[in-house]
Amino acid sequence: MQDLNDMVYFAEVAERGGFAAAGRALGIPKSRLSRRVADLEAQLGVQLLQRSTRSLSLTPAGELYLRHCTAMRDAAQAAAEAVAQVQTEPRGTIRISCPVTLAQGSVGPLLPIFMQRYPAVRVEMMVLNRPVDPVEEGVDIALRVRPVIEDSATLVAKSFGPSAGLLVIKPDLLKRQGPVRTPFDLERLDTVAMSAAGDGRASLRLEGPQGVQHVLTHAPRYLADDLATLHFAVLAGTGAGVLPDYLVRADIRDGRLVEVLPGWGPAPGICHAVFPQRRALVPAVRKLIDFLADNLSGSEPHDYSI
Repeated sequence: MQDLNDMVYFAEVAERGGFAAAGRALGIPKSRLSRRVADLEAQLGVQLLQRSTRSLSLTPAGELYLRHCTAMRDAAQAAAEAVAQVQTEPRGTIRISCPVTLAQGSVGPLLPIFMQRYPAVRVEMMVLNRPVDPVEEGVDIALRVRPVIEDSATLVAKSFGPSAGLLVIKPDLLKRQGPVRTPFDLERLDTVAMSAAGDGRASLRLEGPQGVQHVLTHAPRYLADDLATLHFAVLAGTGAGVLPDYLVRADIRDGRLVEVLPGWGPAPGICHAVFPQRRALVPAVRKLIDFLADNLSGSEPHDYSI
């Protein structure tokens, strides 16, 4: 069996772009490192690196082999962390990414509770509205809300359940511009939205009972690409709008807002986490995934910008 250390050496050389940089990182002389990689190529019977006086590049075989080497190295690191922590409380740093409104409405209040429960855990959360690749950006858990959970060869997904949006309006505005008994009546309402086409019009696809669909074409009075900002506008009576249910649940309960057409709304998304399988072996990461599953399931947080 080949020496697994050689696989680590090769991965470091490939990722750091040369023997000198890899040697410094590993604390191994450049000449020894070069010899070990050459011996690895001889053992495999293929050339992994294309060498020149000024550059180093991977051959096609090298690119394929590197994926396996880095997976082996990362799995070994995760296993070591897991074994070290198996008889102790979860500890270490967890890096998590989260859409803005999901962080503000649900995850943000939950993380301090998790950290009180596990005081040896440190959390770094990236709050941003763009897709995050956990592997490329070194993130342990990436939270997402999307219509479907995408297949991935490198990531594992954990669903936290459906996420709903509600079409809501200030009661005074509905009284003036209503009543609304069917989806066609929505056309008489002032509206707010996150975006519109060049002609100032927007489309909103709604689903009703038994899966009946209706596309509302409207000209929003107010556009803002931030849900919290639209929430202020709806509360002020600027227009009706679709908002995450966690943002408006208290408003509906207290009578500040009402659902325009109960039973009708946009298709729900799926709130879920994606993460490299090896990271789920680390106790602190596993505990956070389970904690979020217990506390987000059924709360239906939603973010329409991801």
